[in-house]
Amino acid sequence: MGKSTVTTKDDAQALFHSLRSAYSSTPTNLKIIDLYVLFAVFTALIQVGYMAIVGSFPFNSFLSGVLSCVGTAVLAVCLRIQVNKENKEFKDLPPERAFADFVLCNLVLHLVIMNFLG
Repeated sequence: MGKSTVTTKDDAQALFHSLRSAYSSTPTNLKIIDLYVLFAVFTALIQVGYMAIVGSFPFNSFLSGVLSCVGTAVLAVCLRIQVNKENKEFKDLPPERAFADFVLCNLVLHLVIMNFLG
């Protein structure tokens, strides 16, 4: 039983080390998008925690806030996929076009969210 725990720990460390070394070669613009996604998800989690503690009286406001954060994170992941140079599917798509799509979709998303608020 002790030997399997040691090998599991070694496997986890090897996995963490390989992910860290692979991520260190990631371009800076993709790392910035990753931080934006993490911020959006973290903000959604804070809103869910606040709702659990305080209550959900204006439920439309809670849903709008969480859906705004989650929708923005999903759109940012789509932007990351399109801007990634290693992705061969979007090799003909210029990064400016991908960013314009991101901005336009965010605009539509937030107009829908504002409409949902009432």
